[in-house]
Amino acid sequence: MPVQFADRRQAGQVLAQKLLRYRDDGDVIVLGLPRGGVPVAFEVAQALHAPLDVFIVRKLGLPGHEEFAMGAIATGGVKVMNPDIAGFHIPEAAIEKVVARERSELERRALLYRGNRPPLSIEDRIVILVDDGLATGSTMLAAATAVRRQRPKPIGVAVPVAAAETCQAFRREVDEVVCAITPEYFRAVGMWYADFGQVSDAEVHALLDAAWHGESPRAA
Repeated sequence: MPVQFADRRQAGQVLAQKLLRYRDDGDVIVLGLPRGGVPVAFEVAQALHAPLDVFIVRKLGLPGHEEFAMGAIATGGVKVMNPDIAGFHIPEAAIEKVVARERSELERRALLYRGNRPPLSIEDRIVILVDDGLATGSTMLAAATAVRRQRPKPIGVAVPVAAAETCQAFRREVDEVVCAITPEYFRAVGMWYADFGQVSDAEVHALLDAAWHGESPRAA
């Protein structure tokens, strides 16, 4: 299967071309999901001349099988659970232990990425949520749910690559979905990138700082 994107930056540039109708729209803000979604969102925000912020979501891993998402939490105290976990009969205390741990990490990252800078106001804005890809979509669903509670104008979800069924499912959850590619044999997000290395907290901070200070993409 051919690789579609060199890295997250290049994927963001491709994705931005599908969102140019929002360029110079003063109501638009771009929210990147850390960590991997922020380099993508940075390129989108630069192309659209739109402000960039981070919207933090944490996956809730199934105890003993942390790679499986039993749900997610997002900024604003939103918790979204995967209905498929009902058959696992997980004790509520075990779930809440995972929630508490991930909430602590969410708060740590908010301080690390943003410092004392307040989050951008979402109310009455056109919000474009960006990640580096969608597999199950649980973290993006948590983000969209949390954003909607803050009374925005339309909410869009934009990603460079997604499982076709996940992309389609999100059309019932938000006002617009842009998936640059939906491969027939999706398998995993990282398969579609030549470089899918882990994004560091320092890189997220640097990109946000560059965006907030109006620096060029390469300066970040």
